[in-house]
Amino acid sequence: VYGLNRFLTKMYGWMSLAILASAATAYWLATANGGQLLQNLAASRGTMLVGLILWFVIPFIVSFQAMKRPTLSLGLLFFYSILSGFVFSTICLAYTGTTIFSAFVSASAIFISMSVYGLVTKKNLDKWGTQATAALFALIIAMVINIFLRSSMISFVFSIIAIVIFTVLTGYDTQKMKQMYNNYGDQVSTTGLAVFGALQLYLDFVNLFLQLLQIFGGNGNNRQ
Repeated sequence: VYGLNRFLTKMYGWMSLAILASAATAYWLATANGGQLLQNLAASRGTMLVGLILWFVIPFIVSFQAMKRPTLSLGLLFFYSILSGFVFSTICLAYTGTTIFSAFVSASAIFISMSVYGLVTKKNLDKWGTQATAALFALIIAMVINIFLRSSMISFVFSIIAIVIFTVLTGYDTQKMKQMYNNYGDQVSTTGLAVFGALQLYLDFVNLFLQLLQIFGGNGNNRQ
């Protein structure tokens, strides 16, 4: 039990620090202090393209290298969280502070509730996780199609579906990390395992937050 608690503390600690790094970066860039930097980056298409490619690729690198190179993967996790802050700053400019705060508090409440459920429940969530993952891939395809349709109503429905999906994935990923530690904690690097788990939970929380932000903010049309 002591070993599991240490593992969970490390995993949730790194996940929380990653979220804090993203929030701090986004806040700084969205204010006058970083506004000019954000404008300069937006004007450079090459820089933006490289940044978006890294933003897409880094989670895969961290996932595949966490067990082999835990220190490098941890560094990449925090680099990714800062990079995400750049992306989020452009999104958050479309919303009021009240909307952002409401979305963050709601995402935190959902995440904490489902994460605790994933830790304490004796019910196997593998089936739920598999179904939620399949639904996520289908939703991503549908979202891409809606880019061309530009339907705000469809976007609203997709956001609700996404919240359900990531709510389920939060519980599933939490239980999965607990099981992985119990089954392989003495055979693999617990640091690497914690980095891997921190990334999964970070992605769950961030996606919950972004979808709630769209719902509370009316798809970004509430800042005057």
